[in-house]
Amino acid sequence: MIHRIFLSLVLMFSLPLAVNGLELNPNHPDRYIVQKGDTLWDISGKFLKHPWQWPDIWHANPQVENPHLIYPGDELTLVWRDGQPVLELARGLPEYRMSPQVRDITPAAAIPAISLSLIGPFLNKPHVVGEEMLAQAPYVVATANQRVIAGAGDAIYARGTDAHDSEIFSVFSAGEVYTDPETGEVLGYQAVYAGEAALTRAGDPSTLRLIKTSREVMVGDRLLVTEEDGFDLTFFPRRPERDIDARIISVVDGVSQIGQYQIIVVNRGEREGFETGHVFSIYKRGETLRDTVAQEQNAMVTLPDEYAGRAMVFRVFDKVSYAIVMKATTAINIHDTLRSVDL
Repeated sequence: MIHRIFLSLVLMFSLPLAVNGLELNPNHPDRYIVQKGDTLWDISGKFLKHPWQWPDIWHANPQVENPHLIYPGDELTLVWRDGQPVLELARGLPEYRMSPQVRDITPAAAIPAISLSLIGPFLNKPHVVGEEMLAQAPYVVATANQRVIAGAGDAIYARGTDAHDSEIFSVFSAGEVYTDPETGEVLGYQAVYAGEAALTRAGDPSTLRLIKTSREVMVGDRLLVTEEDGFDLTFFPRRPERDIDARIISVVDGVSQIGQYQIIVVNRGEREGFETGHVFSIYKRGETLRDTVAQEQNAMVTLPDEYAGRAMVFRVFDKVSYAIVMKATTAINIHDTLRSVDL
């Protein structure tokens, strides 16, 4: 009898670690105070074995302002409801020893899904443009004094700016062509940011002065209207609602082997239902090699794909997306496959 009671207690305390596919981190806390510098991915990992299961455990309290957003000072408590683990939010205040301060609970102050230091440079510029946009964009036709290159403070001359009601333009050059490895379709062009230019005289050509530059500006570079940042960084890591496969078509820093926290470009975008926060498993493509054992001459065999890591989408364009490799168990290469995460 004592043995049965002991076994029942063991089962009672161990079963909640995996409920309906939801797996808690065996070392999860019962309570956590959100700290400045935290990310949603890191907090998810404290409570869950798989951070993309966050929506399955999160309880948005309607009585709390911005209940879907989390801020430093908030208290997260793990409770059980009807046999299911649930995270409850209590809107807290950071501890201050000095005079009280007004707390910022605007979306911009919420903790991000992943560290902005990793993805910040890829959020505030176009980076990928379509073929039609590239063809219609204003372009630099000449530089002052016919120089080969121009920099901050120099004047440039452009055609096509009169079609846009703007006085500030971003300058970029067309970089890598993103092509679908399966269909050959041109998915977009990498926009290599060069700087900002202000219109000083309208016309055809118009005159602009380079306000700032991060690289040289040359004849043929294109101009885009500078827009306010409109990227939502308050997304939850989550599994796509339906199974979607993708392929890695480029890596931002141009290395041949991809590791943790590197930025990859994949051949799927809004058109295919990609959204920020979608988490994927990465699979290394199986090598095709000669079967030296088979009696058939020149027989070939393709090895199965092998799990290689996890990636999360953080910026989506029409036909391509940027994702960050959150975990890498082996070297990852261009043309490896992304699949909707499995357990």
